[in-house]
Amino acid sequence: MAIVDPSFRKLQLIGLLCCLGLLGYALYAQHRMFLDPCPLCILQRIAFMAMAGGFLLGVLAAAGPLGRWMASGIVLVGAAAGVAVAGRHLWLQSLPPDQVPACGPGLDYLLEAFPLQEVLAKVFQGSGECAKIDWTFLGLAMPAWTLIWYLLLAALAIVALVRVSRRTD
Repeated sequence: MAIVDPSFRKLQLIGLLCCLGLLGYALYAQHRMFLDPCPLCILQRIAFMAMAGGFLLGVLAAAGPLGRWMASGIVLVGAAAGVAVAGRHLWLQSLPPDQVPACGPGLDYLLEAFPLQEVLAKVFQGSGECAKIDWTFLGLAMPAWTLIWYLLLAALAIVALVRVSRRTD
């Protein structure tokens, strides 16, 4: 039987709680601050959900190396996807007003009317609603903060994996 590494589990739990807190704030911003998410915001939420799933797996499967590697891999894939989407979102927000793409239909309509592959292509093109900045904190828009969180949480997953790998080698 493998020895459970409590420090790995603690770091995974911290990551899980951060993801859940960020998702909770996104719901608060949507339902209490009335900031409707654009399609890129929704994709960023999905990336945090994937990362939360990876961190949860890390909490539950921390006893074995395969579980630790799988959990960390899920977190890192979610973080990479989140960084890509947040980077695209920031780029759209940095465009001059005359270069911003026109607003398109909502994500719910796109999902009903088009195949998933086509929906993803349209979402990544972005639209005018994705370029709108309606929330800032310390001078940074929400996609900038999500980008920072993706990087911090990816670093947390790497640190946890490296720490436990050094002890078991």
